Amino acid sequence: MDHSRSHLQLLTAATMLVLLGLVGAPLRATPRVDPQTADHHLTPLQWEIERQRQRLSSAEIEERREALMRLGSLHRVEAARVAAGALRDPASMVRATAAGAVLSLSPEESVAVLLPLLADKEEFVRQQVAYALGGTRSRTATAPLIERLFDKQDSVRAAAAVSLGQIGDPAAATALAALLSPVPATMPGRKSKKSKGEKNPFVLRAAAHALGEIHDRAAVPALLATLQNEQSEADVRREAAVALGAIGDSTSLPALREALSVTDPYLSLAAQQAIRKVSKASRM
Repeated sequence: MDHSRSHLQLLTAATMLVLLGLVGAPLRATPRVDPQTADHHLTPLQWEIERQRQRLSSAEIEERREALMRLGSLHRVEAARVAAGALRDPASMVRATAAGAVLSLSPEESVAVLLPLLADKEEFVRQQVAYALGGTRSRTATAPLIERLFDKQDSVRAAAAVSLGQIGDPAAATALAALLSPVPATMPGRKSKKSKGEKNPFVLRAAAHALGEIHDRAAVPALLATLQNEQSEADVRREAAVALGAIGDSTSLPALREALSVTDPYLSLAAQQAIRKVSKASRM
């Protein structure tokens, strides 16, 4: 009996020591959770957009530019809305990059945020905005782009011509055809002022190509005149032949057949291919 009581007392003492040890032990600090890590409502895509948003606040131009390229590559409306804020960036390179990063917005919204920058003081910004407007395929941009066909800078005029071809609005055909004419064209909305006859081959090629994309038969006379003008650059004449083939008007066949005998083999080939297309269109 005494032995049992002694054993019980030892157990009781041991238990008390354990309890006392637990009570006296310091409490462990609760790990601090990062609020971002704890928020499970944001998807990986949303986190990526937020990360790029923060980069747009960087003092480094290249950092902001890279953030915009990343936002554009996501091809999401949410990302494009964040990128749109950079259209007001003080750095022209950033504004120009932002122009291409907003195209995941609806065409109407894209045009609305881009149009003010068609009048930007920097040539490169106007050029990139003109290209971006072509990407919207919105006819709302036709009239502003037509005005840019008379920009002081070649690069802007060429970009406007390219984009008008992408949009494909017949309302642009007259202005594009006027660029091909050696006679100075009247600037839209400025009847008292006339532009000099377009000399830049890249602008002329872009205008001819755009007319082919628009498929308006009203452009045929200007394209024929360009094709038959031996003073025009060879590649401009080739583009005119290609455009005539795309339009498919049979009235262009005599001039195209005449071009088969020119010394430029590439123009001859372009005329041959155009004749096939026009002949096929005439049979349909």
